[in-house]
Amino acid sequence: MKKPYLHWFFVLGTGLFLSACSDDKTIEPPIITDPVATAPSRYVVASAPVGSSGVADYLLTTSDLSQGTISTVGKGIEQDGSYRYYITHKGKFFSLLYGQGNPGAVTTYTLSEAGELVKSSDFQSETVQVFAPAGDDILTIKVPRSGNESASWFRINADQSKIVGEGQINIVRLAGNGERAHFTWATQVGDKIFAPYMSIKGAAPDVFGTAYPDSSWIAVFSYPAMQLEKVIKDNRTSFIGSYFNNGLLVDENGDTYAFSPAVATSSGKPAGTKPSAFVRIKKGTTEFDQSYYFNVQEKSGGKKVIGQTYLGKGKSLLYMLTDAANQYGPTRLAISDLYNQTFTWVTGTPESIASRSASYNNNTVSADGKTIFVGINTDAGSWVYAIDIATATARQGLKVEGGAITAIVKVK
Repeated sequence: MKKPYLHWFFVLGTGLFLSACSDDKTIEPPIITDPVATAPSRYVVASAPVGSSGVADYLLTTSDLSQGTISTVGKGIEQDGSYRYYITHKGKFFSLLYGQGNPGAVTTYTLSEAGELVKSSDFQSETVQVFAPAGDDILTIKVPRSGNESASWFRINADQSKIVGEGQINIVRLAGNGERAHFTWATQVGDKIFAPYMSIKGAAPDVFGTAYPDSSWIAVFSYPAMQLEKVIKDNRTSFIGSYFNNGLLVDENGDTYAFSPAVATSSGKPAGTKPSAFVRIKKGTTEFDQSYYFNVQEKSGGKKVIGQTYLGKGKSLLYMLTDAANQYGPTRLAISDLYNQTFTWVTGTPESIASRSASYNNNTVSADGKTIFVGINTDAGSWVYAIDIATATARQGLKVEGGAITAIVKVK
């Protein structure tokens, strides 16, 4: 079994192990115009130097992902620490160090008038596995996988760049079944926090295994007090999201959609009988909508969704496992319509992607809502692919030299 931090390492797509599968198809999708022409913003591209193990990302900035070339050689802001994750909130860019159990730095950047990143603060926080915008804050949660029975949450005020609130949640009591509740993510829904979790054994030799592979749970907390109000339960899917993979999205109507990758294990082997699917929680409710069930695994010919990026108007970019039995393996891109329950494979990108930009913080939908940008690393190099949402076709855009793309985040 892979160590959990290696799972995170694959999710972020650090590109240390590049795909040997490059796309040899010639596809001519519609010309995609630069979204920046109508929406002033900058993109931060995190890139890990190729051929160097344990080297920190370099942060590069650009106004255009659709064309051109940028390079890490002699450019960018080097991050300290090998494992970093990124989030933007209230016009600021946050770089959080994953300290593998040790405290990690939280570095805050703002954009200068020239559109370059400028460090505005740097402080220490606990290493966390969950981080999400909530109100004026970034909510983070440190979740122990064994030993300590309490998860610790922190509210980092985005304006002040400091911790303004914290508390603990007893995850053994929360699970209530003899296992532990291991949060996969947290999402603000109205004035509440929805935090889906896996039920895990939390003990060697099967720490992330479970005896309950065919159930899903979402803990509902008040905000900012983070008081537990209830747990939403369902038995039509396995757990929602996965380690470092956000399983929730909230659409323009205020409805919440949740996907299960159906990757639960027991004793290192696949467990469970439920397919990879989307379920829904209607706005203003805290129960699963029993009238909605989108079986993605069936629509995709047996593949499972391991990550998603919401695109707007009910559409979502899905990251599908090419090997349904390997949750750490390569992925292939698809676009789904959650309202009509349709599924379309993206063309113009490699059909087996071993290394890519992270899905959890991909907010690079163009201002006109027609294009989504994703970083993909191959043996031939690293490019940002521009995907036309309506036609599910892609073309190579910005080339990144000297490093493998790990994340792309738009900062307004």
